Amino acid sequence: MKTIFVVEDGNTEQAMIKALLSQAGYDVLLSSSVDEAWKKLQGMATLPNLIVLDIVMPGKSGLELCRMIQEDSKFQSIPIIFCSSKSEEFDQFWALRQGAKDYVVKPYAPQALLDTVEKHAA
Repeated sequence: MKTIFVVEDGNTEQAMIKALLSQAGYDVLLSSSVDEAWKKLQGMATLPNLIVLDIVMPGKSGLELCRMIQEDSKFQSIPIIFCSSKSEEFDQFWALRQGAKDYVVKPYAPQALLDTVEKHAA
């Protein structure tokens, strides 16, 4: 079973993404802050197949976590998809420049998120 690591601070959003991905047959791990996510990642025996990452979170942003992941050779191979309410072209451009593979704008159609996850979860 493929594992998706969802880093999202909104409880409702977390629950929706978890339900959607679990129904599609994925194992879903959750984290609600960048610092918590980074600690969890470092302690994982088996790395996730994909990370779904929000940009706007308390403390550090998802962009910072994306950079941290890209700078660590242990995690560089994990594809990252941003799922954010930041819908400006600049935001999407910048997220992809940080190393993300794709970008889904909230609110999104559930199938759109699922299709994006399936496209990148190797």
